[in-house]
Amino acid sequence: MPELPEVEVVRRGLARWVTGRTVAAAEVRHPRAVRRQPAGAADFAARLAGVTLGEARRRGKYLWLPFTDGGFALLGHLGMSGQLLVQDPATPDETHLRVRLRFTDGGRELRFVDQRTFGHLAVEPADADGLPQSLAHIARDPLDPRFDEAAFFTALRAKRTTVKRALLDQSLISGVGNIYADEALWRSKLHYDRPTATLTRPLAQTLLANAREVMSAALAVGGTSFDSLYVNVNGESGYFSRSLDAYGREGLPCYRCGTEIRRAAWMNRSSYFCPRCQRVPRQRTD
Repeated sequence: MPELPEVEVVRRGLARWVTGRTVAAAEVRHPRAVRRQPAGAADFAARLAGVTLGEARRRGKYLWLPFTDGGFALLGHLGMSGQLLVQDPATPDETHLRVRLRFTDGGRELRFVDQRTFGHLAVEPADADGLPQSLAHIARDPLDPRFDEAAFFTALRAKRTTVKRALLDQSLISGVGNIYADEALWRSKLHYDRPTATLTRPLAQTLLANAREVMSAALAVGGTSFDSLYVNVNGESGYFSRSLDAYGREGLPCYRCGTEIRRAAWMNRSSYFCPRCQRVPRQRTD
């Protein structure tokens, strides 16, 4: 699933190509793509017609375009395979095209393409700052200038959980997914199963700094792409998969100590770690 760097790359593309444009018509090609719209596809299209979209914004893994006249926003989540593509109207429809937005200027249209249909779009009420109401519980992400480090540390210590679970808790810190959690933990020499209650403030600060560092590095090269499903608005893949230190490197030598990277089953996913650099904690939390 796309994480913070990948979603931020898409947001920047939307800011360039969509912000400030007025929707002429919205066409829903598959109702599942707008399943979060309470009144259905017709309501989704009706609410967008004639609307001018404001500056593209992001919180964690969510994207939205507030309406310039306030009150509502177009919210999107890419899911596992969602793509927001900016295409010339003459470009043939993609096989998995789900939603199309045409604009009054007759220029490039916005297409939501989603092979697995886990992603979604919706028009939602927004607060005075333009934040969709359904995102009120989503924490700020570590690249957000308004991210509160002190509050993060306090909440982290109070959680009766383990460090990787905490990193993936979107109510605590948003935007970090499985890939970048493993990368930040490797850089911090922390095992994924370490209880959060054992983290000192310096350790938590190191972990947060490494999460920021690895996601910033990924953002600089367009994010991480393992297949053709994640692309930016121009259909281009990211290249950070070539720079991963832990994730996906099972059986390969650790770049620090040479020990083989291991993969462990974890919450229906996988965790990649170095058994020497990231030792299993003595104290465990269920």
